[in-house]
Amino acid sequence: MMRRTATTWLLAALFATATPGLWAQPIERSRFAVVDVYVDSNAPVAAWQFELRERRGLMQVVGIEGGEGQGFHEPPFYDRRAVAQGNSDRVIVASYSLTTPAQLQSGRVRVASVHVRLLGEAAPDYDLRLIAAGTADGRVIDAKISLETRGR
Repeated sequence: MMRRTATTWLLAALFATATPGLWAQPIERSRFAVVDVYVDSNAPVAAWQFELRERRGLMQVVGIEGGEGQGFHEPPFYDRRAVAQGNSDRVIVASYSLTTPAQLQSGRVRVASVHVRLLGEAAPDYDLRLIAAGTADGRVIDAKISLETRGR
């Protein structure tokens, strides 16, 4: 019994002296938010692709869900492995719908919601870029992209 106690104290002393920097390091604060992404077009949108990043690298994507409207309820396509490994300070997201053209929406439509972990206290500086948008018959359409955030 006495030997076990001495071993425990010895290990505790070694750990405390071997890792002084560990105790001195500040814990980085983080918070979670949702970035809702909207595509706005006069033509019914059947396919789209965008890139989202935080300009200072203070964002980690933790999940992505589908949007609203006919055809975009399912989660869009993205690199799930990069998100699962935490290597996602930027993400390229895309989707298409096989819904009939008459059922597709035009105007401003939420196409995806990106769930992010933000590091530090600074306000995020998002960079959102529309890569492509198209109709059901494959024509490229003129569309705009925008975002709104929920959370801190």
